[in-house]
Amino acid sequence: MALDIDAYLQRIGYQGDKTPTLNTLKALQRLHLQAIAFENLNPLLGLPVPLDSQVLMDKLVVQRRGGYCFENNLLFLEILTGLGFQARGITGRVYWNQPDDAWPPRSHMLLLVTIDGEEYLSDVGFGGMTPTAPLKLHARHPQSTPLEPFRVEAHQDHYSLWVQLGEQWRLLYRFDLMQQGAVDFEMANWYVACHPQSKFVNNLIAVRTGEDRRHTLLNDLYTVRFPDGSSEKQTLGSAAELWELLEGVFAINMAKIERNSLEKVLKEKSLFR
Repeated sequence: MALDIDAYLQRIGYQGDKTPTLNTLKALQRLHLQAIAFENLNPLLGLPVPLDSQVLMDKLVVQRRGGYCFENNLLFLEILTGLGFQARGITGRVYWNQPDDAWPPRSHMLLLVTIDGEEYLSDVGFGGMTPTAPLKLHARHPQSTPLEPFRVEAHQDHYSLWVQLGEQWRLLYRFDLMQQGAVDFEMANWYVACHPQSKFVNNLIAVRTGEDRRHTLLNDLYTVRFPDGSSEKQTLGSAAELWELLEGVFAINMAKIERNSLEKVLKEKSLFR
């Protein structure tokens, strides 16, 4: 069954041209990040995270929930290919807040999109530092976006993506262009959603991008991040305040989330003071 592309475009508030151009991709990526939150409520609550396209459409568009990288980027891939873009999924190792010499698993999915012979990275599911615009794969200079500058570095057997926060460049993830299929995403998705040591099983995470800032939530810590690297932090004082923030700032429809179950998990995992 074909996806309802018009319903998706209405969800993110896109009313522009539907031809597969760079301008279209830029607008779709920016609006997706502003409308559909990065969130991990399902794995935190022990609920399944299926990757079937119709299930993703129902969760992210109809129910107006959010998701993490495999959910957001797989849906975005389906929408892009439905609009006529040449695109495919690839995977990477996340280094955000990890030592540069670490060896994390391939737990992140992003997209490689080809437009007029030029290859671009497109990502609507990294979370706290998702690029808000497509990035040229083969450009080595800093690339501006509606928020922070990013740069792509080429190495002997892979690429790396960096973000500039103030005067500092931070490594986000390393990736290559190896062909990936549904089975690869399913394997990585199981690890992210089910492994006992996965951060998505053991923490509450939510992110939504605004016009000039990023809203991030890690358990009871709410942070507003600005493109110059500065931030404002607030420790939430109650579960009621948390619920209001998820529904309000993060625009997550919480109608099908059991409030008592969420509060119980937060307490059991000592995620909320």
